Amino acid sequence: MEKIRHVLGISGGKDSAALAIYMFENYPQLELDYYTCDTGKELQETYDLIDNLENYLGKKIALQKGTKNSPELPFDHFLKIYGGYLPSSMARWCTKKLKLEPFEDYVGNDPVVSYVGIRGDEEREGYISRKSNIQSIFPFRKNIWSEDVIVKALANANIPNLINYLSEIDTNNKKERFEELLLQPLTGSHNQQTKMNLLLDTDIKVFNRLIFRFLKTTDYPLSKVDEFPLIENDQILVRADIFKLLEKSGVGIPAYYKPIEFEVNGKKATYARSRSGCFFCFFQQKIEWVWLFEQHNDLFLKALEYEKDGYTWSEEPLAELMKPERILKIKEDYIKRSEKNNKTKKSSYLLDILSDSEGEGCAACFI
Repeated sequence: MEKIRHVLGISGGKDSAALAIYMFENYPQLELDYYTCDTGKELQETYDLIDNLENYLGKKIALQKGTKNSPELPFDHFLKIYGGYLPSSMARWCTKKLKLEPFEDYVGNDPVVSYVGIRGDEEREGYISRKSNIQSIFPFRKNIWSEDVIVKALANANIPNLINYLSEIDTNNKKERFEELLLQPLTGSHNQQTKMNLLLDTDIKVFNRLIFRFLKTTDYPLSKVDEFPLIENDQILVRADIFKLLEKSGVGIPAYYKPIEFEVNGKKATYARSRSGCFFCFFQQKIEWVWLFEQHNDLFLKALEYEKDGYTWSEEPLAELMKPERILKIKEDYIKRSEKNNKTKKSSYLLDILSDSEGEGCAACFI
């Protein structure tokens, strides 16, 4: 069989770091290559985490940059090319040029399985390469397969094939139930997500074996291997598991996640950064910009220097956000929102509260 590469990207965040630890501990038979895409604008804590991971894994994490032979840091290089136009949620040129393209250059045309640290308690798909030689796997989730694979596998036209494949795999004495579920066609009221969840709820391992068998009929990288150990894994890892992995391994939790207390009008609260990524990331919410201003003032001022020619990181210029009265208002609003969330939300984790108003963010940077 053709040899495939197994790669895992380290963003500097908790989830990708925990995934590296998880794969190292549970699947040592997989020869994983670790890489990180450096923008030149990460927090120092990100570089510290990468150093800690290298020590734990006993292996170097390959450093990838979006520029070659440029005297400037990668972000600054491309900012000039884009005429000073700052990236935003609507124009993520930073993701494309500093994360995705370096990754795809790194893997080249080799058949590659890319492991992605999206947790089992997250409802997002994550980055799926358009290159046919790259296949994404999500070890922390109930469904380890990417959306493109599931679409093809569970298509109505493929039902007869899946029924036939059941006779070739170990169904844990659940063949009849799987046949019953597979024979139900996709309709407006019985969509792909519903069908997939019913199959997974019946038996995760059998579902994985079935999809793996289906992959043999495709050109995906995993069609080129005789066995894949993750199909026998039915673990689902959530936020609490991630922190346990980081702490138990000794790698530690990135320092920017550490809650820092502040007080406004007699009320105490804590703030922190909720994600990895560039220190000026436009996905930060206002309380995180305040955190940056107060905890890393030098970096905040560097972010401020980029705002010129009408381009800003968000709808509110940093020159306005840094005013004392504005900082006070942001903190007051944040405390009110936190109090409301603590009453209605099942989780009181600071990072959960922060994530409420952030949206999905960029999977390529924040995993």
